Amino acid sequence: MRNKTPELASEERRNFLKLAASGSFTAALVAGAGGMLWSSEAAAQIQQEEAEREAAAEYTMTLATAYVIGASRSYPIMQLDLKENIQNATNGKVYVKLAPGGQLGSGGALAQAVQTGTIQCAQHSLANFAPFASTVDLINMPYLCGSNQRFTNLVNSDTWKSEVHPKVEAAGFKALMYINIDPRVVAVRQGGDAVITPADMAGVKFRVPGSAMLQQYYRMVGANPTPVAWGETPSAIKQGVADALDPSVGALFVFGFKDILSHVTFTQAVPDSQVYSMNLEWFNSLPADVQEGIEWAGEMTAHQNLAKVPSARTHAMSELAKAGVQFHSLTDDQLAEWQAAGGYQRSEWDEFKVELAGSMDTFAKLEEAAGTQGRYYVHDA
Repeated sequence: MRNKTPELASEERRNFLKLAASGSFTAALVAGAGGMLWSSEAAAQIQQEEAEREAAAEYTMTLATAYVIGASRSYPIMQLDLKENIQNATNGKVYVKLAPGGQLGSGGALAQAVQTGTIQCAQHSLANFAPFASTVDLINMPYLCGSNQRFTNLVNSDTWKSEVHPKVEAAGFKALMYINIDPRVVAVRQGGDAVITPADMAGVKFRVPGSAMLQQYYRMVGANPTPVAWGETPSAIKQGVADALDPSVGALFVFGFKDILSHVTFTQAVPDSQVYSMNLEWFNSLPADVQEGIEWAGEMTAHQNLAKVPSARTHAMSELAKAGVQFHSLTDDQLAEWQAAGGYQRSEWDEFKVELAGSMDTFAKLEEAAGTQGRYYVHDA
């Protein structure tokens, strides 16, 4: 890796600002990701290429994400790959303009922007679809699709596409592709003890989001669920308002938790899953060949995402380990203990199954889909 001198860093900054100020923000991002900002000539070449692509395109797609360019190293969101693939698969008819790093919002705000047609495409968590199509919230049913393979099986199954996609489309969205990140973990603050079995959760103040299902799950496995807004979570963990939290390893690293944690345990209960959604009306207005190109680009990028999962996880784990975090993988017997305490097979979840899937029969079909190996293989921690 190039060791940056102050002069080199200054040159990169100048070139980035020069490109951004000239209206070529996406070119600045592409040049930065490609390590080209150190050279004024290379940055100018990227700018010219992007300007030519944009001018030649018949359609412009704004693609917004909550993550900075480069986050895919430890959180495989693949935004640059999706941009490149869409442009190539449509033979240049679509130009993708990037809006990363939460410029246009994050989470539910991005889903809302896609629904209203303010932007054409965005990345957000699958749970952010739930207000528009409640069935999607089944991904938070513990051990239904917590492992990477079960999640990938489920969202690529014919059952998911026939039961869930029509509801998503009725709300004005098209699900372009699903992003596999990794399961949520049990991450304990500095000074805390490792959590290996549900018995270790006794008395633990566990930070949870607003999800009623996640709150019920952590109560079932012995913790004290403590709702904390995401933006306030780092300070809550530091101050001991909460003792533990459950994002994926990649998210823990990307969002700066490495210096305030002691132990991370892979319990594989619930996926940290993302989706790229598009405005359905905009997509339907495109010619058939352009639609096919965008869909093929989504499929290509999904393959790249699945291949990236283990290396992204390994990078995040390496960086967290440098800060002293210890990792714990569970045996099959230990995992079975967690599932026995809080898994979807318990009667406490029946009300959620009927509410979200519509019936126990539909839930049974989704359960079967999660357990049936599909076309795609993905590595599990």
